[in-house]
This record gives sequence, structure tokens and C-alpha cells, in this order.
Amino acid sequence: MTAKSAFPNRRRSRWITIPLRVIAGFVLLSLLLVTLYRFVPPPVTMTMLLDPKGITKDWTSLKDIDPDMARAAIAAEDGKFCSHHGFDVDAIAKAAMHNASGGRIRGGSTISQQTAKNVFLWQGGGFVRKGLEAWFTVLIEAIWGKRRIMEVYLNVAETGIGTYGVQAGAIRYFRHGADRLSRAEAARIAAVLPLPKKRAAVAPSGFTRRYGNTIATRIGVVQRDGLDRCVK
Repeated sequence: MTAKSAFPNRRRSRWITIPLRVIAGFVLLSLLLVTLYRFVPPPVTMTMLLDPKGITKDWTSLKDIDPDMARAAIAAEDGKFCSHHGFDVDAIAKAAMHNASGGRIRGGSTISQQTAKNVFLWQGGGFVRKGLEAWFTVLIEAIWGKRRIMEVYLNVAETGIGTYGVQAGAIRYFRHGADRLSRAEAARIAAVLPLPKKRAAVAPSGFTRRYGNTIATRIGVVQRDGLDRCVK
């Protein structure tokens, strides 16, 4: 083989090895981060860093958060949290059918998917972001487990303007810690989660008030039917 014929082969080899190295590096880095955050609280998220209103947060372990808060999150966001493996296929299909018919866009993301997005990625849509979200969802389901996923979710979810986590949210809205949340207060925080910049947990009105009342009722169902068994 002449030098001229060998050169194109080296170029083709480089075009193959470079992407493979990038992919391998990303996989290794993501595994290291997910494993680290299994034991260490995520220090900050991209959503927090991009928030022009600043960051108010106070990491609180799940054992120091009233159990009704986790139940409220399950009741409001993901009724099958303890039974699925990161993805609720039925909810995704229903959301897709609803969105295809027009009207207000509805999401089908589970708490696991929302946690993966909040911790490792950025807000917004797009196939790239959704693909990465799916990858990190698989990882946290496998490495963290449900209890840790719920703990992280309740600490990084935006609960108000510049406010992150239910501890900071409880202090902002009710002037006491998340360990003392009443069922109604937990339901109000859960009602705020989808649109924390537009909804308030204090003296809610209209849809937020009705939705909070519905969640408060569902909390009892979650407890009665053991839908929170994986986070106890």
C-alpha cells in the first residue's frame, strides 16, 4: 500500500474514532456524576444558574420532609411513580394524543424524568434534550432508586420565583420548615410546581386553589392505596 492510499484510510479511521471517544467520554462522565449524586446533593443546576431572580434553596433529607409532601408530588405529578421504571408509557401516549388535537400542551413526564432534566439538563424541548433526558432517567432509576429520586426532586424542583426545593418553598410561603407541612400546605406546593413563576401557594385563587384542593384529596388516596410505598 502506498503512502497516498494509506492517508484516506487514516482519515476515515479518525472520523470513526473521534465520535466514539466523545460518546465514551460522555457515558463515563454521566455515570460518574449520577453515582456521585447518589450520595452527594447536587450543588446547583443549570436552571438555577440561569435564573435571573437568584437562588434560594436549603437541601433537606427526605426523612426531614413531611411524608405528605412526597404523597402530594405523587398525587399531582406521577401516580405510578412507585410502579414504573422511569417512564409512564400510558401517560406519554395520552399526552401525545391530547397535544395532537390542539389546545393547551400537556406533558407526560414522570417524576424520574423531571428529576433527570432538572439536575443534569436544561429546560425546554427538542429531540436532543429529550434523548438525553431519557438516558439520565434510565441511569438514576438504576443507580439512585426511587427514594433518592424523590429526595432529589423535592430539593431541586422550582417552588417559586428564585426558590428551589420544598424546604425553601415552605419557608417562603408558610414561614416554617418542610417537616411541619400540613396536608393542605403540601398540596398547595404541589399545585405550584408546574408553573412556579405564575402560581402562588399563599392565598391561591382560581385554578390553583381548585387544583390544590384536588391534590389534598388525592393525598389520602395515595396513602390508602400504598402508592408511596417506595419512598417510605
